[in-house]
Amino acid sequence: MKDMFGMMKKVQEMQSKLGQVQAELEAMEVSGQSGGGLVQVTQTVKGQTKSISIDASLLKADEKEIVEDLLVAALNDARAKADQLTADKMGALTAGLPIPPGMKLF
Repeated sequence: MKDMFGMMKKVQEMQSKLGQVQAELEAMEVSGQSGGGLVQVTQTVKGQTKSISIDASLLKADEKEIVEDLLVAALNDARAKADQLTADKMGALTAGLPIPPGMKLF
């Protein structure tokens, strides 16, 4: 019974910290790049694109498809970093809780 109360207390603490972590994540930005840095993007962790930088050397009519591919790759790189950052923050939040594998709290 004591273990149950201890676990419930940890869950309550986690819930109170969850809102704080979510607010932190909303304010964080990640950068992704491709083509050795020729294309760079900055996004919020939630996925809103804030900026895109394309090196002038790519701005040639015959390289349109290359630029499009590099842009997609940079956006995907930023998304992967945002997902990892979210997983790390949430993992730290739930550390020590006996949560069954596969159970998602967020």
